[in-house]
Amino acid sequence: MRFKMFNYFTKVEFLLWFGTITIITVSFLVFDRESFLILLASLIGATSLIFNAKGNPFGQLLMVIFSLMYGIISFKLAYYGEMITYLGMTAPMAVFAMVLWFKNPYGSNKREVKVNRLIFKELIFMAILTAFVTFIFYYVLLAFNTLNILPSTISVTTSFAAVYLTFRRSAFYAMAYAVNDIVLIVLWGLAAVYDTSYLSMVICFIMFLVNDVYGFASWLKMRKRQENSSI
Repeated sequence: MRFKMFNYFTKVEFLLWFGTITIITVSFLVFDRESFLILLASLIGATSLIFNAKGNPFGQLLMVIFSLMYGIISFKLAYYGEMITYLGMTAPMAVFAMVLWFKNPYGSNKREVKVNRLIFKELIFMAILTAFVTFIFYYVLLAFNTLNILPSTISVTTSFAAVYLTFRRSAFYAMAYAVNDIVLIVLWGLAAVYDTSYLSMVICFIMFLVNDVYGFASWLKMRKRQENSSI
């Protein structure tokens, strides 16, 4: 099994994953050393990203676990937007995405999903739906007296676009998550102003950003290879 795993990931992917979990762990030991739930969630999230970059449905299962943990962490800081988004949207959509990824493999390879291209009409539909969800969530967050409501609302927007594109097997899901990572870096940076232990979360999402950029490049290569192969 170990031999197969080493053959499954490239050297770059192994270095990216190992570097990510190392930096996350070191930042936790430097800035936190208490919130082990944050450390565990970060490590699971980082591992899910490297599997997602390969189009492997197992990555979505890990994303469900990460979403549940992240929702708890957000609740403790009164980031209700993050809590509602990840528990009420990201986690359920990751379950649906996992099922659809399993049902739409690339050929006989169950460990690689078939990449989908979205038509212009669906992109317009997604934009309208995202705007509607953002509008509704803004007032929900306002009712909960959510801290830092502007970046929290933007996080809802980018998260919804990301989960929609993930569900539809679009390569641009990773780019949407990259934008969401930038928003979360700002959001947790604001929290770190009052409690430096949250700097570990800032560094975590910086590493997530690096992984999502790699995931986007990986999916573009997958799409090109799959389309050329079918031709």
